[in-house]
Amino acid sequence: MDELVAAMTPVLWHVVRAYGHDRQSAEDVIQATWLGFVRRHETIDDPQAVASWLITSARRGAAAHARTARRTSPVQDEVLHAVLPDADSAEQVAVLDDEASRLWRAVASVDERCRRLLRVVAFLDRPDYRSLSRDLDMPVGSIGPTRARCLAKVRTALAEAGGR
Repeated sequence: MDELVAAMTPVLWHVVRAYGHDRQSAEDVIQATWLGFVRRHETIDDPQAVASWLITSARRGAAAHARTARRTSPVQDEVLHAVLPDADSAEQVAVLDDEASRLWRAVASVDERCRRLLRVVAFLDRPDYRSLSRDLDMPVGSIGPTRARCLAKVRTALAEAGGR
């Protein structure tokens, strides 16, 4: 057995390294090859086939190890960050959801006229004050001051509820 190990280990090294394995991975594959040989040597009928069996086993082990290594190769954070979409953390999402929930509860606590005005102002960058005046039945000149009073009511409701 010592003579076989001495003669075949360098050959197995070449076979396994041809798959691009580093030293540690190659050692693992070669060790598994020898372990498989010790466990299954009785299944080899022809002593001349031992070298073929070892080489084939090493090739199969190296190929399997290469497939596994590709699936589990570590990725640097910088590389991973570049390919992942920007997303808030779960904590940030929870905080934002909580803040939005508290804000909309505060908006719901003000009168209907304020709620309608604030919804329009919140979702339009530049609302059309003339159409807003018609929709809310309010003079154009009072939309700004009314909005300010409504926002003050929402701030008060948030402060009373413990918000910011």
